[in-house]
Amino acid sequence: MKSPLLSLPGAVPAEGVDEGVAAHYGDLFREQRALADGTGFVDLSHRGVVAVTGDDRLSWLHLLLTQHVSELPVGQATEALILSAHGHIEHALYLVDDGTTVWAHVEPGTQDALIAYLESMKFFYRVEVADRTADFAVVHLPAGSIAEVPQGVVVRETAYGRDLFLPREDLESFAATHGPAAGLLAYEALRVEHHRPRLGFETDHRTIPHELGWIGTAVHLQKGCYRGQETVARVQNLGKPPRRLVFLHLDGSEVHLPVAGTEIRLADEGPDGRKIGFVTTSVRHHELGPVALALVKRNVPTDARLLAGETAAAQETVVEP
Repeated sequence: MKSPLLSLPGAVPAEGVDEGVAAHYGDLFREQRALADGTGFVDLSHRGVVAVTGDDRLSWLHLLLTQHVSELPVGQATEALILSAHGHIEHALYLVDDGTTVWAHVEPGTQDALIAYLESMKFFYRVEVADRTADFAVVHLPAGSIAEVPQGVVVRETAYGRDLFLPREDLESFAATHGPAAGLLAYEALRVEHHRPRLGFETDHRTIPHELGWIGTAVHLQKGCYRGQETVARVQNLGKPPRRLVFLHLDGSEVHLPVAGTEIRLADEGPDGRKIGFVTTSVRHHELGPVALALVKRNVPTDARLLAGETAAAQETVVEP
């Protein structure tokens, strides 16, 4: 779904899964600084929007999600996962309940598969699941923003800012009064800075929540049964995940960033050494320079010097080994 804000001056379209919104509006670092200062907004209108209504919506979702939501207070933001039977991450949902409806935004293009799964699990519960992507656009206001939210708009407020479920027909008028617009690359740079994983970027077909630090924020360890819970409990109580998320400071003298999937090796073994991980997201940060998130094997020493392709990298621990 192509955003009308791509017509704003300087807009350069994003590519891949984020196609449909602007990657930037001509000045990546200015846009990052604006968000870091709590000004402007980010157009996330390409993300899927799913709404769940009905008297049983919270108790029903509680049975399916990794998060404790049976008594979710009105207006309180949370995030949750849906796992496979083997505990691998399949969906990530960013939720808020407005008193009558649970609103969730999800990765672009994943809403159809998510809704199909939810529909298959309705049984006798009094719930209705709807794809509202065509009607509502997600807009992000950064932490510290004092921008006024239009009356009646559902807001999901977190430590990183506010996500608005804005009527899609109001997107252009909102942009005209809440600028300057910041592109997705600026938003992603701050996401990487805060070590926040993203489905489809930091995850692959075998990722479990422990590897990314999603225990606690998206996975509640003291709730009832859900699909994949046995794996979560077993790793939490008896073992360690096979991989762990790290934050990389990349050599700033390199012209090109290592792309997602770039193999990581120990610097002491050189570029022909054994593969110990891979880059998941790389960005240019307005203060930190080139940085990245990566998945490495759990037993990689936390002080080891690394190579991302041919780029030297120093690691910071995100998930403890």
